[in-house]
Amino acid sequence: MSGMRCRRCRGPAAVEVRRHNAAFCRDCFVHHVHEQVRRAIEGFHMFSHQDRILVAVSGGKDSLALWDVLLELGYEAAGLYVGLGIGGYSARSAEVVRGFAAARGARLIEVDLAREYGFDIPTAGRRGGRSSCSVCGLAKRYVFNRAALEHGFDVVATGHNLDDEAATLLGNTLRWQTDYIARQYPVLPAEDGLLRKVKPLFRLSELETAAYAFLRGIEYVVEECPLVAGNTQLRYKEALNLLEATSPGTKAQFFLSFLERAAPLFARQDEVELRPCERCGQPTTGRFCAFCRTRAQILGERLAPVTPPVSDRDVAAEASEEVLPAEIHGGGAR
Repeated sequence: MSGMRCRRCRGPAAVEVRRHNAAFCRDCFVHHVHEQVRRAIEGFHMFSHQDRILVAVSGGKDSLALWDVLLELGYEAAGLYVGLGIGGYSARSAEVVRGFAAARGARLIEVDLAREYGFDIPTAGRRGGRSSCSVCGLAKRYVFNRAALEHGFDVVATGHNLDDEAATLLGNTLRWQTDYIARQYPVLPAEDGLLRKVKPLFRLSELETAAYAFLRGIEYVVEECPLVAGNTQLRYKEALNLLEATSPGTKAQFFLSFLERAAPLFARQDEVELRPCERCGQPTTGRFCAFCRTRAQILGERLAPVTPPVSDRDVAAEASEEVLPAEIHGGGAR
């Protein structure tokens, strides 16, 4: 960074953002990140300062950076951490998230998958018909929506960044998975029993969120999940990184142009009929939601309806996730 000047204040630069052909000092880079998130929120009408926001946090840089930005911008934002039972990795992640919340006096809600639902992700990978990553994403989406409804939030926010969205779009396009492409949008509107889901970091690259976390002194879990080896998403990211290295801005051009020009062409025209899952009451298209089917397979249980809850409070608590195959709903916390 020697000799480079901040584009905004002309002081010594600390961070270079090649796709913008710009560099920033510390304070101006923080302003840049806040501005990109603000543009995402306002441009897609994600939420207002009157909404209660639940941020899905994993202990990684993206979700903690998002939570920090929303608090700095004055939003009412609490965190939700889902304990996945992945040994020392999960223990470390929980410790980091708790420390972040305590340092800022922010509310943190925790849900332990094994305690609440009887299985953890390593067990699911051994016993289930899905991969560990697939079950992990399904479980987190289910818990995010259910916890948000139970605690009275208006919207669920996840830390998916530009790299995540570009890699997902690349994978879906290579397979022409048009149903998935149709739902890849920064905002998924609320439906019966499903809260609005938003991705306020989609304008920021992974390098930008990492730089923001460093400059803001945010401690986060650096190592990748030990179960992620072989994940196809990582290969798509590597391919895009090669293109980005020689043509800065490729990822942004690919995904942001999709939102502007192509996304409307894939918009779903048909209405999906939802009904309560006969097991948990959350919205689905069949008798049982994907989470309940997967959970029964993991636990070796017979999947059968349960007696519906009778109190108004129980009805509200039971009415949450899952509508379509889990992959359509977008990823979990970052």
